[in-house]
Amino acid sequence: MKKPYVILIGSASGIGKSTVASELAKELGIKHLIETDFIREIVRGIIGPEYAPALHKSSFDAYTTLRDKEKFKDNKKDLIKAGFEEHASFVIPAIEKVIKRAMDDFDDVVIEGVHLVPGLVNIEKFKDDASIHFFILSADENVHKERFVKRAMKIKRGGKHLEYFKENRIIHNYLVEKANEHDVPVINNQSIECTLKRMLSIIREICKEMILKHSVDKLNEEINIVLNKYGGRIVDVSYFLPGFGEPLRRKVNVYDPREAKRFVDQLNQNPKRKKDLEKLYELSNNVHSHRICVPDIETLGKMVDDLDKSGMLFKQQKDYEDGVDENNTNA
Repeated sequence: MKKPYVILIGSASGIGKSTVASELAKELGIKHLIETDFIREIVRGIIGPEYAPALHKSSFDAYTTLRDKEKFKDNKKDLIKAGFEEHASFVIPAIEKVIKRAMDDFDDVVIEGVHLVPGLVNIEKFKDDASIHFFILSADENVHKERFVKRAMKIKRGGKHLEYFKENRIIHNYLVEKANEHDVPVINNQSIECTLKRMLSIIREICKEMILKHSVDKLNEEINIVLNKYGGRIVDVSYFLPGFGEPLRRKVNVYDPREAKRFVDQLNQNPKRKKDLEKLYELSNNVHSHRICVPDIETLGKMVDDLDKSGMLFKQQKDYEDGVDENNTNA
């Protein structure tokens, strides 16, 4: 039986999570879309400011209510993060109740908000009964600032609200840091279209094992086709080495083009490291396989065609299929 979707989308204010969450819910046909701000308001009605002053502030200025501010007198960033974490910690138990109710009713749900902190939301206890996916959205500082200002003006929260961009940026960096600690995908929200593709490639698990043949110097071209053009995700890489019964397999889970480009740039700046990888490619006759996941079946077909036209799709795939299921495609 198919498990209900529970999709959590967190980010600092002004990154674009509300728009992304709305579009993702439409794409997946999910009718329940909940903002954690609404959940926070309910909790505020139950717990008064005398018991939880941080809860009754915004996420970015909750630090002003902390009783032990002296502990952070030499580190304003840590003070802001501590205030934010205390603010979020009052909301998270109620968020988990909402998740539990959705699962009990077998309803799909998308929950978005700043209070979704990796490591504080216990998603492990829901994994047996839900198809749960947690994402943190990010943006470069200049893009974030521009969106933050536009959002503040749109919801008529200019003036004092706009003074807190620095605090919001610290929260952004903290959420990204926590996501990396807890293996939660960080999606650079450069555009809604690209963001949705990357998220759907993780959620839908439409994957295919593909065998490629190309040199190390063509890594950029492979990345451009799979990650940039089609929003795909490279789950692993396997090398077929002579004398080995099983391919040498390594998990990679690459979905961010910036991270992939950074890897290639570092490779080009480190001749020894590049030479070592080239030797591995040479031993396998430049043949390797990837499990590649994409947003939808149509995209999968187009990507395979492009890889074929580029000359990177290996023509003699049958000779290298030991342990590889070419038709391993999950809709």
